[in-house]
Amino acid sequence: MKLIDIAHSRTGDKGNISNISLIVYDKKDYELIKEKVTAEKVKEYFSDIVKGKVIRYELDNLCALNFVMDEALGGGVTRSLAIDKHGKSLSSALLEMEI
Repeated sequence: MKLIDIAHSRTGDKGNISNISLIVYDKKDYELIKEKVTAEKVKEYFSDIVKGKVIRYELDNLCALNFVMDEALGGGVTRSLAIDKHGKSLSSALLEMEI
């Protein structure tokens, strides 16, 4: 199953840091994503672009996870030559992850 089947996502950025929220549609799926979508798996999934650490924050009251990814935007908006300088497409990419 892909994450898109049970969750939605948003992305934000600050400098060379990207954060991705992962929010389940149904509370019953929250424990599953907590188990399957670890910081290590997200770092591995984005290994081509994330050069720094990935930290996962659990927001149990919202049934959501937030991943903060350091060194993920090619230097940040003012320095990157990437087409998606803000990394807004990273949330869609995460939703394609198989769990």
